[in-house]
Amino acid sequence: MPVSLADKKAIIASVFGVAASAHSAVAAEYRGLTVAEMTNLRDKAREAGVYLRVVRNTLARRAVQGTDFECMSEGFVGPLVLAFAQEEPGSSARVMGDFAKTNDKLKIRLVAFGGKLLDPSQLDILAKMPTREEALSQLIGVMQAPVSKFVRTMAEPHAKFVRTVAAYRDKLQEA
Repeated sequence: MPVSLADKKAIIASVFGVAASAHSAVAAEYRGLTVAEMTNLRDKAREAGVYLRVVRNTLARRAVQGTDFECMSEGFVGPLVLAFAQEEPGSSARVMGDFAKTNDKLKIRLVAFGGKLLDPSQLDILAKMPTREEALSQLIGVMQAPVSKFVRTMAEPHAKFVRTVAAYRDKLQEA
């Protein structure tokens, strides 16, 4: 079914708006997937905050121009579904990678992060990136470590003194 020029412009504007604010992107070939499987993939993507869309390659090339994902445009060949991570940098890689593990018909073709095109085999590296909450908890742990070590160091002489007195008391009670 032909798409009007106005509809094409709307699609390009929509994908451009998402791509301009996305953290990472994954393009995968979906040839052979059933409607139920695609619906399942869309549901998982929606839950993870991933924008998932099937777009004609020519429209996708125009939509990513001027964004960090322009490096992907030459790889837009064949039937591709685009996944843009909007909340967490690794969420698109997690959704697509997990679905590809359970369904061999979905083939990861392009992975982009930070304006650089990555090899599809590096999808797991992107998927293992910590979420915002995990990164914040790691940061707090790193910031808290010197303070807690300082407190333990300052308390150790007193604790050692108490242990020495307790040992002396135990020695006197035995004798």
